[in-house]
Amino acid sequence: MDPKKRIEIIQNWISDYINEMPKKAQSLVVGVSGGIDSAVVSTISAMTGIKTIVLSMPIKQIKDQDDLSKLHCNWLQKNFKNTKYLNINLDETFSKFEDALGKNDNEHAFANSRARLRMTTLYQVAGSNHGIVVGTGNKVEDFGVGFYTKYGDGGVDISPIADCTKTQVWEMGRYLKIDQKIIDAPPTDGLWVDGRNDEDQLGMTYQELEEAMENPQSKNYEKYLKIRENNLHKMKEIPVCKFN
Repeated sequence: MDPKKRIEIIQNWISDYINEMPKKAQSLVVGVSGGIDSAVVSTISAMTGIKTIVLSMPIKQIKDQDDLSKLHCNWLQKNFKNTKYLNINLDETFSKFEDALGKNDNEHAFANSRARLRMTTLYQVAGSNHGIVVGTGNKVEDFGVGFYTKYGDGGVDISPIADCTKTQVWEMGRYLKIDQKIIDAPPTDGLWVDGRNDEDQLGMTYQELEEAMENPQSKNYEKYLKIRENNLHKMKEIPVCKFN
C-alpha cells in the first residue's frame, strides 16, 4: 500500500472513531517527542480538522531531542489552524519526584517514571479539553518487542499507527514532508540522560526487527524472540484471579 492511501485510511479511522463515540471528544491530544512516529501521528491528527493539541514535554531533555520536538510543533501550528501547541517543562516536577524517592534510585525505573509523568500530563490536558490521548507507538514497538513503558507511552485512548511498521512510518513521514532532520534522527524514546537511542537499548535496528518478525528463518529471529519474551507481560491482559 502506498503511503498516501495509508495516511487516508488512518485519517478517516480517527475521524470515524471520534464520530462514533457516545460522547464525542472535542480534541486530539498528542505528545510530540521529536521522533518520526509522533511527527506522523500528530500531522495526521491535525489533518482530520479536529482540534489537535500537541505537547512538548521535556524532562532533563537532551537539547537536540527537545529542539526537534519544538521544531515539529511549531511547524504544525503554522500549517494547521486547528492545532494548539503547549510546551510543558517537567524538569522541576520530576526533580521533586526524584528527591522524594531518595535512596530508591534505579536508572531504569526512573526512565519509566518519566514516561508515566508524560502520560499523566497528556491525560490532564485531554481531560481539560474534552479530548482523547492519541498514541504514537508503531507495530514493531507495540506488538513486536513491547518496547514501551507500561502505563507510560503505552497508556493511550487510540493507537493509529500500531499496525504500521517503522519503515511504513518513515514512508508516511516523507510523503507528509516531515522535516528531514526528524526523519534522519536515530529513533529514541528520549528517556535517558545519556541520550541512548532505541538501537542501543534493543541491540537491533528497526530494519532487523522487522525482517525477523516477518521471517522465522532470519539470523536475528532468536534474538528478536528473546526481546519479545521479556516484554510479553506488557502485551497481555492483566492477570486476574477469578472465582467460579
